[in-house]
Amino acid sequence: MTTPQAADPAADGSATTPAARNFSGVRCPRRAVGAVSLALGLILALVPAALAGTAGAASASDGSNPVEASIVAVDSAAGAAAGLAAQASAGVVDVIQVSGYLDAIMADFIERSIDKAQARGALALVLQTNSSRATVSEQRLIELGERISGSRVPVTMWVGPSGAVAAGGVGQLGGLVSDLALAPGSELGDLGEPIFSSQQMSESFAQSYPRLRSERISSARAIETGLAREAPTLPFFVLDLPGFETEIDDSGAEPVRVPVSSVRFSKLAQFDQFMHTVASPAVAYLLFLAGAGLLVFELFTGGVGIAGGLGAASFLLGCYGLAALPARGWAMALLLVAMFGYAVDIQTGVPRVWTVIATLCLVTGSLALFHGQLLSWITLLAGIVGTFTGMVAGMPAMVRTRYGTPRIGRDWMIGASGVARGSVSPEGVVMIEGAPWRARTQRATPIAEGDPVTVVALEGLILTVAPAEAAPADSREESAGGA
Repeated sequence: MTTPQAADPAADGSATTPAARNFSGVRCPRRAVGAVSLALGLILALVPAALAGTAGAASASDGSNPVEASIVAVDSAAGAAAGLAAQASAGVVDVIQVSGYLDAIMADFIERSIDKAQARGALALVLQTNSSRATVSEQRLIELGERISGSRVPVTMWVGPSGAVAAGGVGQLGGLVSDLALAPGSELGDLGEPIFSSQQMSESFAQSYPRLRSERISSARAIETGLAREAPTLPFFVLDLPGFETEIDDSGAEPVRVPVSSVRFSKLAQFDQFMHTVASPAVAYLLFLAGAGLLVFELFTGGVGIAGGLGAASFLLGCYGLAALPARGWAMALLLVAMFGYAVDIQTGVPRVWTVIATLCLVTGSLALFHGQLLSWITLLAGIVGTFTGMVAGMPAMVRTRYGTPRIGRDWMIGASGVARGSVSPEGVVMIEGAPWRARTQRATPIAEGDPVTVVALEGLILTVAPAEAAPADSREESAGGA
């Protein structure tokens, strides 16, 4: 057996587990969503919902990490010293996590991990997989498959923990690895049209491909047909890899099997983790909407401020994420038309036909945004309802507050003169000192478009107006009645 090079624990954020140390001291890398949550928490209260969904998925994937399984360590000092001495010759297995969509960042990470495993003389590289789709081009996936097939270090795949899936192009890579295993409750299949030839795949995988093309099979079925082997947890999978050394420790009440070889976990760099999170469907969608909404908000603030900068950054990140995903261009265009439509009616001060058009575009664009995938209902609810509420209720109120009340309070408006922007019968819009306000007529007296009006009362943000010639008398009557 080839003696591996000494592992460098500080290299690229990886950690090495000594032979006599319990696996429970090691944790698989978690997706760095903290930075994203901080940046997106200020954006229209939309993106936190997406990040909550993303964090929930990450928790489901990582929370039951099999690395925290029951492989009991030797507690005695003599056992620990013996384990450290054996590590130098027992070899190392590298483990990386492939979660979320397989995008360009993840594909590059897999290739770099193969190169490092070869340079370090690792026993094997394990792809801990939970991914339903590859968003890279077919040619890029072929290149990645060739790197896996041609690696001097065996590249293996464990689909787990329970509930994990390997589908699409990621599932097809399962036919190229030297060892494939599934955790109970995981699935394999729905692979689509084959990208690799049957000669490149393992014999059992090629024989099962017609069924796997459009159907997902359970772990039990995959094991029954000889497509994969059973591995309830990652330690069980690693312990049975060729060359991985273990020993029996009988110092306790019962003999236990403990590892002599070690396991090294590697993760994406912080920036790569951030961009990989941005390229997830829910986050990219809500970043796109929130950024566009903040840019519309900035149009009505009379200057460039925090909202504009945050909106521009969010919009660009959203565009990057959608470009990395199978997003439909016409659906993205509908989302932009929706923002334009809302902006038109924000300018008028009340929802009109453009609000209806914008809402239809928003719903259609959201539902049809991605090829072959529908966003979760939580994400759609946050995107559609949040955007509609902000544009129809929040933004017009902000505009009226900013431009319609140049003085402290609004009592000054009683007695102010203006003009009807349209027919007020019994409700409509009037212009007071150049700002649009929602108004209703006094005593249901209709007012035609262009007629002069006078404000006689206030009720929240809605004005009560009367024709200019009738206002003074009415006002006096109300004053007398109040006395």
